Amino acid sequence: MQLSAKEDKGRVVVEAKGISLPVANAIRRYAMSRVPVLAIDTITLYDNTSSVFDEYIAHRMGLLPIKTPKGLPESVEVTFTLDAAGPKRVYSGDLTSNDAAISVAEPKIPIITLFEGQSLRLEGKAVLGDGRTHAKHQAGMGACVPNEDGTVTIKAESFLSMGPSEMLLRACDILEKDLRQLAKGVAKLEKAKAPAKKPAKKTEKKAAKKK
Repeated sequence: MQLSAKEDKGRVVVEAKGISLPVANAIRRYAMSRVPVLAIDTITLYDNTSSVFDEYIAHRMGLLPIKTPKGLPESVEVTFTLDAAGPKRVYSGDLTSNDAAISVAEPKIPIITLFEGQSLRLEGKAVLGDGRTHAKHQAGMGACVPNEDGTVTIKAESFLSMGPSEMLLRACDILEKDLRQLAKGVAKLEKAKAPAKKPAKKTEKKAAKKK
């Protein structure tokens, strides 16, 4: 297989030679739906005297992209806190994480505008999930196109939780793992279907009598 890639501003274009379209499409689908991504799942509001509802703020927080390092345990929980008072515009970068290695991916996403006398104090917990459960856990988007010369073009755009190339690499790792498990399952099934071998019959030969 031959590959060439061009990455720029959260997007990557991969030209692949020697790969079938179904395999390229599987990588695309895994990148969109199977790569684990951190997202704020629950919000505890301690103070909200702004002009918007709690549910609106929770929705905005849930869609903030969060940097997701590789190899995090499934049970990981990262806490983000916010304590802001107006007048000011509150941005995603105002959130404080309890893990130095994990932060909001883009600091200039506006959350809310607080006016004089208004305040907002909350705590949000980020957990791992994937695109099968909710769009906020989706790593990005992808497309694959067959070309006349037999190559396949794979295009991917990350939602900032990780780079687009890293998103495709993680998708390949998960797909490879699933294929190995599938191969083991098929081999086990075939073994169970195979007819049992009958034990060989014992043959006894009498020693010739001496004359």
